[in-house]
Amino acid sequence: MEQGEGRMLVIGVIGADVHAVGIRILEFAFREAGYQVTNLGVMVSQEEFIGAALETGADAIIVSSLYGHGELDCRGLREKCEEAGLGEILLYVGGNIVVGKQDFSDVEKRFRAMGFDRVFPPGTTPEEAIACLDKDLGVK
Repeated sequence: MEQGEGRMLVIGVIGADVHAVGIRILEFAFREAGYQVTNLGVMVSQEEFIGAALETGADAIIVSSLYGHGELDCRGLREKCEEAGLGEILLYVGGNIVVGKQDFSDVEKRFRAMGFDRVFPPGTTPEEAIACLDKDLGVK
């Protein structure tokens, strides 16, 4: 089987964020890497991520945010995943996820404390995210 081995990803842009280009680029890159992708698009609620993950049997939820309010939008997502029986699902977040310029190591610590397995700063390439998925999902 190809890279990605058909693992299922649910991706989308959380909250009131309407930045659509990056999530389309990620969708294309993940598909090219052999992953099955459900792209929920923009302005996605936590409940929509969880519902899609349950419906598709997703291996990972990948949350994008570019408008700086990702920290508010993502708070409580891991707990809601656990309540829905998705406590072990891989949870990634990336983009411009906080307001203003902040030390990324501090940002990463806060998101990890919120239950995210991986936190990606602005400028992360799709290839970097795919390498992490391959490693975390035991692909290849």
